[in-house]
Amino acid sequence: MTATVPAPPVPAAPPPASSPPRTGRAARLLRGPAADPRWVRPALLGLLAATGVLYLWDLSASGWANAFYAAAAQAGSQSWEAFFYGSSDAANSITVDKPPASLWVMALSVRLFGLSSWSLLVPQALMGVATVGLVYLAVRRVAGPGTGLLAGAATALTPVAALMFRFDNPDALLVLLMTAAAYVLTRSLERASTRGLVGVGVLLGLAFLTKTLQAVLVVPGFALVWLVCAPTPLRRRVRQLLAAGAAMVVAGGWWVAVVELVPAAWRPYVGGSQTNSVWELIWGYNGLGRLTGEETGSVGGGAGGGWGETGLLRLFGAEVGGQVAWLLPAALALLVAGLVAVGRAPRTDPRRAALLTWGTWLGVTGLTFSLMAGIFHAYYTVALAPAIAALVAIGGALLWQRRDRVGARLVLALVLAGTALWAWVLLGRSADFLPWLRWAVLAAGLAAALGLVVVHRLGRAVAAVVLAAGLLAGVAGPAAYAVQTAATAHTGSIPSAGPTVAGAGFGGPGGAVLGRPPAGAGGGAPGGLAPGAAPGNTAVPVGPRGGAGGGMGGLLEASDVGEELVAALTEDADGYTWAAAAVGSNNAAGYQLATGLPVMAIGGFNGSDPSPTLEQFQRHVADGEIHWFVGHGMGMAGDGGSSASAEIAAWVAENFTAQRIDGVTVYDLSRPAG
Repeated sequence: MTATVPAPPVPAAPPPASSPPRTGRAARLLRGPAADPRWVRPALLGLLAATGVLYLWDLSASGWANAFYAAAAQAGSQSWEAFFYGSSDAANSITVDKPPASLWVMALSVRLFGLSSWSLLVPQALMGVATVGLVYLAVRRVAGPGTGLLAGAATALTPVAALMFRFDNPDALLVLLMTAAAYVLTRSLERASTRGLVGVGVLLGLAFLTKTLQAVLVVPGFALVWLVCAPTPLRRRVRQLLAAGAAMVVAGGWWVAVVELVPAAWRPYVGGSQTNSVWELIWGYNGLGRLTGEETGSVGGGAGGGWGETGLLRLFGAEVGGQVAWLLPAALALLVAGLVAVGRAPRTDPRRAALLTWGTWLGVTGLTFSLMAGIFHAYYTVALAPAIAALVAIGGALLWQRRDRVGARLVLALVLAGTALWAWVLLGRSADFLPWLRWAVLAAGLAAALGLVVVHRLGRAVAAVVLAAGLLAGVAGPAAYAVQTAATAHTGSIPSAGPTVAGAGFGGPGGAVLGRPPAGAGGGAPGGLAPGAAPGNTAVPVGPRGGAGGGMGGLLEASDVGEELVAALTEDADGYTWAAAAVGSNNAAGYQLATGLPVMAIGGFNGSDPSPTLEQFQRHVADGEIHWFVGHGMGMAGDGGSSASAEIAAWVAENFTAQRIDGVTVYDLSRPAG
């Protein structure tokens, strides 16, 4: 009998091929990375949406915000030459005193959507949202999504961030680019990516084209982080840094090279310089002069010329504290505690690298702001906001993970108690603003600090309550200031976040706000001292102050132009290169924005640049290129600055007949006296 071998089983037919379930783009966006808890992506989108609301709400209330940059963006939307150079007017008489990268963004927006407050300011608000997102991404990579969300929220709620991401100064783009560089550096460190580090150099080069040497303040720290922490041999790390440095020089230097190589007669005058040189601008007025106080042509002139007391406590003083310093003591303490916590980790530990990245950013930039003797404004400190937020989040998370250790709990408790007490002090400086809040913050912070001491014995739910109370106590003060800032219109060249603070304010010599007359002071007359002029400086002759129909411009504020004066300036404007000329960029900006026509800013921002000289101005008038001269304005010729604007104003007053239109003294340059 032959055995029958059973046939192998026939495999079941595979199910019909089908593509994986399709999910919409919105669903994938909400889901996020598969490894994330389900709450992470909705929380991130909520944070970004809330930031957008904070930064976009009633944005147009600030009008042109800083008219100096608004007028340059308007000019760039009308002339590609003005766009490239960052000229103050479309006829390209003079540039602003910064490189033009931030103006490029606004000018393109104006070209697309027309000139309006929204087209100027919405790009800044979106930069703020992007900055918050990048802080989240950078912190998340080393400390998890929850810590990233905390860092992003702390950035968004910094009062000076709520100010500058709703304003048209270059600082919004500067902070975005530096934050992007920190994020790319964090990613690149994971695999020692040369391409990534070169990208960091490119981003910092673009930041240089936004606000020159301020962007370079983070470079030493970033280079140190790469040398210490990159997971690759030292020789390769050095070569990578050299490549990144070359990329930064190219990305930031090409525009400088073009401007320097183009003959002066073929381009606008470089505003802020005394020799028509962008190189001088970078290293002088916007560079070393800011550190020493010796800024040729600057208002005040000389070390400490009205820019506040320097020293290690400057960031904690009345002028700056409420802008950015709410979490600054906590950031410094948690930086040290975090480095101790990861002290035995390998050289390439990403948490140490992140602490060094943000810590060197905060240290170098903060010390520079504290000790610089030249021009300093409190809003510069927006550059510290991402670093402070990241350090608080990363350092706090490292200690929270070690809360079973008594040392970690005590440090957390002391930091929280100190933060609450510091918020109580800061809120006390604006005693009329939500007076109950300072006591609520202090009580909640101290209670949460006590809870942190024994948090290891508490149940999970109670520990979560303690943590939430501590976080709320830490951000309640700056959040209230940020909301108040967003709800308040801000204009001029020196905006300030938050409510009025006792003992704060930007003052010139004698306590007068520069660019505005002291209380009770009348307007100057031709040959007199410009309102707000500092002793030792030569003021440009000015006309009487504007009456009911027109408001006087100043060094830091644009002119308020009446309808009758607008009609006069626009009449027969097609026959002239410049509809008018006025001393000082802010003064000229008001007329330019009101008419939509080029207005020559004599002397640039401070009225102290030799642009144009008297001879050049006389030639423009003789050639019929300028129609009107506005006889009031602000110009300072201190600290070695040019007195050309004073000479021009005096020559006009001697040779042309003054008229009063809308309460403003003007001169028709097409009709000489007699």
